[in-house]
Amino acid sequence: MNDHYDLSNLPSTLRVLHLEDNLLDHELVKAMLEEGELPWACVVKQVDVEEDFRRELSDFAPHLVLSDYSLPSYDGLSAYDYVRRYYRHMPFVIVTGAMGEEVAVETLRRGVTDYVLKQRLERLVPAVVRALSEAAERARRERAEAEIRELNMTLQSRLEEVERLNKIAEEQRLKLEETAQQLEEALKLQKTFLAESSHELRTPLTALLGYLRRAERELGHSQTVSDSIRVAENMTRLVNDLLQLSRGELVQSIEPHFINLSELLQQVGRDYGVRVEVPPVLDAVGDPIRLTQVFVNLVTNATRVCGDANLVHIAARQENNELIVDVIDHGPGVPDRVKKRIFDKFYRGKEAGSAGLGLTISQQVVQAHKGDLYVVDTPGGGATFRVVLSALEEEDDDVVDLAELPRDVGQEAQQAET
Repeated sequence: MNDHYDLSNLPSTLRVLHLEDNLLDHELVKAMLEEGELPWACVVKQVDVEEDFRRELSDFAPHLVLSDYSLPSYDGLSAYDYVRRYYRHMPFVIVTGAMGEEVAVETLRRGVTDYVLKQRLERLVPAVVRALSEAAERARRERAEAEIRELNMTLQSRLEEVERLNKIAEEQRLKLEETAQQLEEALKLQKTFLAESSHELRTPLTALLGYLRRAERELGHSQTVSDSIRVAENMTRLVNDLLQLSRGELVQSIEPHFINLSELLQQVGRDYGVRVEVPPVLDAVGDPIRLTQVFVNLVTNATRVCGDANLVHIAARQENNELIVDVIDHGPGVPDRVKKRIFDKFYRGKEAGSAGLGLTISQQVVQAHKGDLYVVDTPGGGATFRVVLSALEEEDDDVVDLAELPRDVGQEAQQAET
């Protein structure tokens, strides 16, 4: 509903429909409106029967209805009831010659806007202005109430949506808490298993190493016994790493020495039956046991994934001041989405080839050597695990500052000089 009856929005001409059977009375009312102090020009149309009245309400579209109280074939209250039913905001003023007090009260009680006696027509113009103002106020009030109802419905709908979302969020929170609790319990069990397994394995490994060293002393030098001791020591170091990881600690302990990385890689190749392509000498400073552990992990993982040692080989080279060692396989490869996760602790997948600790330990060992370990695609299919270490600079062969070297390396260098 727009402000059809707002005084400030009315068109320049006010349309008035007059239900009156007396032509003289109609002319008096018309003259009073046209000559009165209305702020608009006024057009008044007169009807005297019900059929014409109903038709002109639609065709003439009046702003206001004036009606006699009693007509020969119709009456003002019946006309008002029809207007209120179909044009509920239209002002309706009774203009009659005589009306008792009781009738006037009943008329206003029924909802008629106002009444004016014909012998008091000077009240007509103020009554019309007041009726239009009241109609506009009713229209504005009902529109405001409708807007408030619509707003309340919108707010109620949004509140219900918020409650629904809160309920879903609460359900998700409970599920997440339950999942987090299950994960925490699983991690505790995993750490407990690793710790207990490591402790259980250390005892027989310690005994095995003792027997092997005793055999070496009694039998003298034997390549088979030496290789067995080396493998047992690597296993002992791996068990210690597992125990360290179960405590949430990083593998950082290294004992650096001058090493020929080529010899170390060739030994790994012989032990695990994989082809090795390396130059005769690749000098570096590092922990030979730890680095052997790294390359053993990478080779065994690659062999396990490929299912055949012939699909795995080691290639090493020196580029500027870096030593690059590639453990290359021609297996199923590692998807891009897995490349960043494959070194995570306890990550288990067919690409990792293990229970999720070997690659973690390997990466931590390489990082302890100030190096890097990552995986790239093998041309033609497969995965290449690349280890990048620092090479010895050529000028260091002539002048070496012993104070800057790790303790064990410095002692080796001093002994070599003496």
